[in-house]
Amino acid sequence: MGRKLQFEIFRFNPQDPLSVPRMQTYFLEETDKMTLYIALNRLREEQDPSLIFDFCCRAGICGACAMVINGRPGLACQTQTKDQPAKIILHPLPVFKLIGDLSVDTGVWFREMYNKTESWIHTNKVIDPHQQEERMENEVAEQIYELERCIECGCCIAACGTARMRDDFMGAAALNRIARFMVDPRDERSEDDFFEVIGTDAGIFGCMGLLGCEDVCPKQLPLQNQLGYLRRKMGITAVKQLVPALGKIKLDKLKIGKFIPGGDK
Repeated sequence: MGRKLQFEIFRFNPQDPLSVPRMQTYFLEETDKMTLYIALNRLREEQDPSLIFDFCCRAGICGACAMVINGRPGLACQTQTKDQPAKIILHPLPVFKLIGDLSVDTGVWFREMYNKTESWIHTNKVIDPHQQEERMENEVAEQIYELERCIECGCCIAACGTARMRDDFMGAAALNRIARFMVDPRDERSEDDFFEVIGTDAGIFGCMGLLGCEDVCPKQLPLQNQLGYLRRKMGITAVKQLVPALGKIKLDKLKIGKFIPGGDK
């Protein structure tokens, strides 16, 4: 016999005019290696077919099952009930538009993020699909791969203090995306170009440095390093833009070191 688990789950369907926000209690016997993904599917199949939540891959790849688990954003498919207390409280991710119960619409947010960051390689080169692809150093390719591992689950946005207070804040997912293109040698944008995108308090200078984003990232991305790297790069770019007006500042006297190996090009 496993533990008797008590689930307190947020319920609200914005599409139903009679629905009101509330917490609903369910009980379920814990089984071996049970995850929240398994528990929620059992609750929907055995007790309440109206329960709304998202899932897809069950392998921590799609990010669809992200939710707030006992006050902490995470993935239901990666969270084992044995690691949680007997009372498990579930809420939808904040910041994003609520679809119903534990389901939120992250797609609109990330589509807007793609547009803001211009999330594609900017180049004037004419690409010939019949030629061999452009080569790059293994170290650079590994840096790009590391930043591309984001599954866009939205946990970092939900854990961000600034994003909770400001609708226009780009968040760690967008800033990580910019860092990926700054590292990529195929992208011909200058530091001034990137500054136009993230060099405001809606971008890198709005980050309060609480690092809740890295704490909850299910893929354990090095967001702390990337945010520090971008803050330094954009701070230096801001100083460079002031030089013509200030006249006598000599940038060669500034001590500027690399923040991450191979990342400060």
